[in-house]
Amino acid sequence: MGTIAVIDYGMGNLHSVAKALEHVAPRARVTVTGDPAAVRRADRLVFPGQGAIGQAMAELARTGLGEAVRELAGRRPFLGICLGLQALMARSEEDGGTAGLGLLPGKVRRFPEGARDPRTGARLKVPHMGWNQVRQTLAHPLWAGIAQDERFYFVHSYYVALDPPPGRVAGTTAYGPTFASAVAGDACFAVQFHPEKSQRAGLRLLENFAAWDGEG
Repeated sequence: MGTIAVIDYGMGNLHSVAKALEHVAPRARVTVTGDPAAVRRADRLVFPGQGAIGQAMAELARTGLGEAVRELAGRRPFLGICLGLQALMARSEEDGGTAGLGLLPGKVRRFPEGARDPRTGARLKVPHMGWNQVRQTLAHPLWAGIAQDERFYFVHSYYVALDPPPGRVAGTTAYGPTFASAVAGDACFAVQFHPEKSQRAGLRLLENFAAWDGEG
């Protein structure tokens, strides 16, 4: 299975992601690294994160990791998680408006205050935190063995809008607006939820990624 690099730019629960990968792919060498050279040497890349995108983009620029991600995403198996999805987009409303890496054309917007669940009328809190369903909208190897409308764990205040479609939307979730909770591109798959916190379904997605050759 080779080397899986978990990209360390100082944000997020990187070691939880690494431990989950070690569990599902014991034959792989999983490393947490902030060294662009080590990232470039890896066979597979995982780009996780939590926190504010302005700080994240500044750190990616400072360390050179942003350039490594631009270079490698789409060329070898790549998984973005949470902020690691949003940072791939062209722009986010967060921090007064922040340019992303521009690898996908979508926009990141903040959940509206005061939105209500259309079924129950309950007020929807921001951030969106907890379990929610993911509707698979695109067949993909990373969905193998995962049921339609499976529930995954989310923690976020911003979301990837569906207008315009950000590349190829592979999954959607409703929380007030319906948003892109999974996006697929060439050798690239990115999700808004946290697979490392999503129990069986999340571990299966990580297992699928560890075996993925970047095709289809």
